Formats: sequence, C-alpha cells, structure tokens
Amino acid sequence: MEKETILIGLSGGVDSAAAAVILKEQGYRVIGATMLVWDPSLPVPEGAYQKNACLSPEKEDLTEIEHIASKLGIEFLKVDCREPYRAAVLDNFRLEYACGRTPNPCVLCNSLIKFGVLPSAAERQGVKFDKFATGHYARVEQDPKTGKYLLKKAKDLSRDQSYFLHRLTQKQLSRVLFPLGEMTKPEIREIARQAGLAVAEKEDSQDFYCGDYNDLLNFPNKPGDIVTLDGKPVARHQGIWGYTIGKRKGLGIGGFKVPMYVVRLDAEKNQVVIGPKEALYSARLQADRASWVAGEPPAPEFTCEIKIRNLHMPAKATVRILDGGAFEAEFDEPQLSVTAGQSAVLYDGDTVLGGGMIC
Repeated sequence: MEKETILIGLSGGVDSAAAAVILKEQGYRVIGATMLVWDPSLPVPEGAYQKNACLSPEKEDLTEIEHIASKLGIEFLKVDCREPYRAAVLDNFRLEYACGRTPNPCVLCNSLIKFGVLPSAAERQGVKFDKFATGHYARVEQDPKTGKYLLKKAKDLSRDQSYFLHRLTQKQLSRVLFPLGEMTKPEIREIARQAGLAVAEKEDSQDFYCGDYNDLLNFPNKPGDIVTLDGKPVARHQGIWGYTIGKRKGLGIGGFKVPMYVVRLDAEKNQVVIGPKEALYSARLQADRASWVAGEPPAPEFTCEIKIRNLHMPAKATVRILDGGAFEAEFDEPQLSVTAGQSAVLYDGDTVLGGGMIC
C-alpha cells in the first residue's frame, strides 16, 4: 500500500520541525513547505529584534529549514505568498489601526494564507499530497453523528492555539493534521533532540512582528485630543493607532485622583478616550465577519464560553445571531478590555464553535 503524502508547513521553529519528525516516524512521506511573506520593500529598520517573528527577513530561517529538511531526508519547497499576504494581512492590519481597531493578524494569516494560499500554491507548483500539516497545538476530530469536522483545544491548554484557527473551514479541516495536539512542549523539544535537530533549544516566536508596529503602519502624524469620558481634552496624541484599549503608561496626563486608562478609540473624532479602570469593563460585545466551524451557527441563540483575546480566560455568555454575518454576546459577568478588532472566539467545552471580529 502506497504511503500517504503529507505537506507540512515548516517555519524554522521547533514545533513544525518536531511535527515533521512525528509524521515521518508514523510512516508518511513528508514534504516540507515554507511560505515566503517578507517584502524587502517594507520600510522596516534592521535589528536583532526581527528574529523569531513570522514577519521578518527570511534568510536565517530558510537556512535553518533547509538544514531541518536535509537532516530528516525530506523534500523542501519555498512558496511565494508575498502578494496575497500583503493584501489579506498587512493591508488589513493598516486599515484596522487607521479605524481605531486593534487587529490580530495571525487569525487572518492562518485561515487565508497558511491554510489557504500555501497548500493551494504548492499544488499549482505540481506538488501532490493527501493532507496538510502544521506545528499548531490544536486537534481535529470528525463527529461520527454528523460527519462534520470539529476543531478542538490542544491537550496542553498552556500551548493551545485553537483561538488563532477558529476561521478554518470544513474543507480545510478535512485535510489538516495537527501532530502536536496531544503533546506538551517539553515532549516536543525532546523529540527534536532525539532527531538531532539544532532547533530543539530554539526559543518560541513571540509575535507576527517583533519590532515597533509603527514600522509597518508608517502613517504620518495625525494629532488629536486625549479626552475624558465627558469629552474634556486633557492632552494631545499624534495618532490613535499608537494606543490600545487598557493602555495606562505613556499617556502624558496627570492630576487625576485615580489611574486613568484608554477606554475607547474614536476614529471619527480622532480622539483617544480615557477613564478609570471600571470603565474598561463591558457586559456585552458585538462582532461581525462571523465564521462558523460547522459552516453555520449552532442555533439562533445559545450559551457558550467566549475568549476575547488569546490569553483571556473563557467567559460564559449568551450569544444571539444577527443579520449580515454578525452576532452579539452578553456575558454573565462584565469582562475587562473588550477590544474592537480582536477576535471573539466561541467554545463549547473544548470544541471551537466559531468566532468573529469585535466591532
């Protein structure tokens, strides 16, 4: 019986490398693929901080990936994803910040580029494979009753990345393998060590870009007022994109009896609105651009748990489906720093239902 062929996304890190080792040991024919997203025309200063980020000059990473592929004896190809990455991720990143929202670029990158453009482009390059794998910490199961694919949290909740994968479709999930879903980080590093891979000790990537986000935004200054909740100007800013909900330090304000935080960004008025910590709590949110793992919401109204950012503790809420691919949620208890542009991801236990962009 001919071995199945697995195309695996290799990033140069220990997770994807260990995933490739696992798949090869399981008897699969493994082909490594790396997506090229770095655009040297970006107005970004060079520096050591660029290492261990998804968006960074790829020369070092490519050398490491080639060493990994050679050590494992697997084929390796590079896939140019720069144009679709710029359009789907970087342009959206700039637009969201200009509108006073704080996006999570990894969410769109995964659904549109890493699990979309990368495997499709590899196929167009003549690469034939049965499944696509990555080093993400998540699990996929097939529901025996409905036949639909379920996206689930990783066994190691401290490493779980299902939040970033909630926009994957049934078609994508039907071809995906997550070899690390049942494992812990120490186990993964040991697998890489046993395989003789130098990346076994490599530190984790920290963000999609490790420099100053203003490098990527490259917006001209747009001065405006920093105002209190009642609209009183107390300071000036040079652009609302330099602020996020919950920011306290560096506001250039004083004279208040209690600490003041950024509680809202008003793009229409070009204002940064500040208030006391209690003003950061919200019992409701509305989200648009909803995506459902099953292809549709579970019901017009239902209860679940919601994460409003990756490291947020899931909070119980009641969700109501709205027209136009949107939903609203009411939390059992008010939540801190509900931030426009971030993803609200809905869970039923360890199963991802879907999510949307907080608006």
